[in-house]
Amino acid sequence: MQNTSRHVFRITSLSAAVFLAACSSNAPQSTVAFDPVEMEQRNQLLVDKEKELALREAVLADKAAQGQGSEPLLPPSAKAGECYARVWVEPEYQSYTETVLVKEAGQRVEVMPAQYKKVTERLMVQPASFKMTPVPAKYDVVREQKLIREAEQVWRIDKSVKSAPASQNLLAAAAADGIDLDAATPGMCFHEHYVPAEFEQVNESVLTREAYDKVSVVPAQYRWVEKRVMVTEASSRIEEVPAQYKTVTEQVVDVPAHTVWKKGTGPIQKIDQATGEIMCLIEVPASYKTVSREVLVTPASTRTVEIPAEYKMVKVQELVAEAKEERTAVPAVYSDVALTKKVHDYEFDWHEVHDMTHPRSTRTGNKICLTETPAKYETVERTVVVQPAGFVRTDIPAKYETVEVTKLAAAAQEKRFEIPAEYKTVTLSKLNKEGYMEWRSILCDTNMTTTNIAHIQKALLAGGFDPGRIDGVIGRETMSAVNDFQRANDLPVDEYINMATVKALGVSL
Repeated sequence: MQNTSRHVFRITSLSAAVFLAACSSNAPQSTVAFDPVEMEQRNQLLVDKEKELALREAVLADKAAQGQGSEPLLPPSAKAGECYARVWVEPEYQSYTETVLVKEAGQRVEVMPAQYKKVTERLMVQPASFKMTPVPAKYDVVREQKLIREAEQVWRIDKSVKSAPASQNLLAAAAADGIDLDAATPGMCFHEHYVPAEFEQVNESVLTREAYDKVSVVPAQYRWVEKRVMVTEASSRIEEVPAQYKTVTEQVVDVPAHTVWKKGTGPIQKIDQATGEIMCLIEVPASYKTVSREVLVTPASTRTVEIPAEYKMVKVQELVAEAKEERTAVPAVYSDVALTKKVHDYEFDWHEVHDMTHPRSTRTGNKICLTETPAKYETVERTVVVQPAGFVRTDIPAKYETVEVTKLAAAAQEKRFEIPAEYKTVTLSKLNKEGYMEWRSILCDTNMTTTNIAHIQKALLAGGFDPGRIDGVIGRETMSAVNDFQRANDLPVDEYINMATVKALGVSL
């Protein structure tokens, strides 16, 4: 807020300086520029004002650095049940007088008119010139052959130029089989033959059963014997002896008594946005609750119980001879079989259509032919310039006449008269006390009743300030009476009822 105050003051002071300059510029103007000395004085006045503003800004910045003018985040020394509003206190100014220039010194100019005389002279009334007569161009019509479509060679699936173009796959297959497509001439065709794979019959010895070992097992041998066997080992068991408790009840503090800062539920009168937040210090009493708890009488313990081992006589099998395996080798078995082996794989062969190396039955149907569409020409006529257009020049002589003309006999003159500057005394303001933020104790829904408001209305009426009907409600008439009372008693004029106003009215809450 202090920074805002400095900026507002600076803008106000600059406005005053500009206003003084504007007053000077609105004075009646002379036809001659200002005197340089007077212009320098006016500029110096503006420089002095800027230095004064810079000095004041430095002082304010120094105060801000030292923490002067700062206000606490919460109201100091507050008591329970009080409400506060954070408000801006406007800066205070002092008036003083100063003599300022309202009209700069200038000059008054009187002009003596020029004197003329009449003389007779021979003047050229029309200069020499020339006339241009156009000569139209001459044209002729010529005929020529114009190419409208170039000749085109295309690989197609037949000789006809109307047949479909051959695919890139067909062209790539023919080229891969050795056909030189670039050396072909229009009208040549190539087609593809399928050459099947070749096979031969051979006899070969084939393994029909691999060699292996034949395995037989000789089982283990046992005998029956009678033995005393422990079926349960000796052990011990730990038993728990439970603890014994009794129930007791007592009163304990749930939440201790304390005070908290809370936002007020709203002032009696709506507060302007510049008034800040309303904070109330609220006293919260302690709260209690009854709790039950169990008290240990005898702690839990354990005891150990011994458990003896258990035995019985049983018949069991005893190993006399372990099991074993016996292996017998069985040789592999072979036989002769007739196998078909491939001599060479199938293939595709491209050649020129007149080549009869392969029979007609092996043709695949794939065919490519190089076709040519001849170029197309058309006879056109165009007009050409035989002789371009031009002009024929004809000269025209100048014309003269004798005339009477007015000539300057004596030039105009001016006389200058000095006009003194004019001054007047004006009232200006200077900052006496800067604006600041403070916490102001107020009435709000938290700390007021209709009875308190009725007491305030009665006190206003007794002091000569009519609040309207005494109804315990803050209305427009009551707030108007409060503001009149604040202005009359040099109190802060707020849009709500502050505690300083309540005290000045002699009302006890």
